[in-house]
Amino acid sequence: MLDDLYIGLGANLAHPRFGPPRSTLEHVLTLLPERGLRVLARSPWYESAPVPASDQPWYVNGVVRVATALSPREVLSQLHSIEAALGRQRVERNEARAVDLDVIAFGKMVLNGPTPPVVPHPRMRERAFVLRPLADLAPDWQHPATGERIADLIARLPSGQATRPLQESPDGHEGRGA
Repeated sequence: MLDDLYIGLGANLAHPRFGPPRSTLEHVLTLLPERGLRVLARSPWYESAPVPASDQPWYVNGVVRVATALSPREVLSQLHSIEAALGRQRVERNEARAVDLDVIAFGKMVLNGPTPPVVPHPRMRERAFVLRPLADLAPDWQHPATGERIADLIARLPSGQATRPLQESPDGHEGRGA
C-alpha cells in the first residue's frame, strides 16, 4: 500500500448542501476512505486568491496525505467521482467551483503520458496554494522529476499569489487570515 500520495483540495463556492467551502472540503475528507483513500495527515486550511487573478471569490485549499492500494488512474477516477457526486461540472478552465480535487504527487512516480493523470501535478510548482500546505505535511518533500526541495520551490514561486492560513473565528466559522 502506497502511503505518500498527496491530494490537493480546493473550493471557492458554497455547496447547496454542505455550505461554505471549508465545510464542503471537510465533508470530502469523510468520503475519501469510502473510495479506498485512507487519510493519514492533512495540512491546515489556507485561503488563496484565484490563480490566475480574477474577480472570483477566494479559495479554501489544503493538502492531504493518503494511503491507497489504487493505481494513479484509479485514484483520479475516484476523485472525479467525488467531484461529480458533489455536483461539479467541468465547463471552463479555472472556473469557480464548490469542489476541486487533484492528485499532487504519487510517491516517487513520474507520469507524463497522453492519458491522465500527469504526476506530479504539472502546475504544482507554480501554485502557492499547493506548495505551502504540502510543505506543512512534508517539509522534506522533493519533486520526483526534478529533485527540487519544496523550500526551494516555494522560494521561486511567481509573485502576487496571496495565500495565508485560514483562521477560525470564535464562533467556529471560517474567517479571513491575518
